[in-house]
Amino acid sequence: MIKLVAVSLWCAAAALGASYATARWKLDKAGAQTQAAAAEVIEQRKTRVINVPMIVEGQVKGYIVAQFIYVVEANAAKALPVAPENFLIDEAFRIIYADETLDFRQLKKFDLTKFAQELHARVKQRLKSDAVREVLVGDFNFVSREQVRQ
Repeated sequence: MIKLVAVSLWCAAAALGASYATARWKLDKAGAQTQAAAAEVIEQRKTRVINVPMIVEGQVKGYIVAQFIYVVEANAAKALPVAPENFLIDEAFRIIYADETLDFRQLKKFDLTKFAQELHARVKQRLKSDAVREVLVGDFNFVSREQVRQ
């Protein structure tokens, strides 16, 4: 009779120990995955709309109206001394304003993929960080001076 009680207690203890070890192992594994996910939180942000004047023969003929979307690693962006949006807007303005090949009368011929890649490279270089993962063109239009007056 004593052997039967001892074996029963041993089986119960083994089952409880195995259950505890399994639960502990699953919690540790889930905690490691949560920490890895928390370390790299990706956010999508929009810049404010910018207006870049298009000057032809000393006169403003209209404005390029543009807005950008950028993908940023949240923790890395918080560590930066300046918001990445400021550099993104500045570089976009510089590229558009200085581009001699940009024909505002036929914007469909403008290579937006190349523009977004160049913008991303310049922002990455100025920030000296990989916080900004990708730059997308959200809006890119030309508004003539006459349309602005209306």
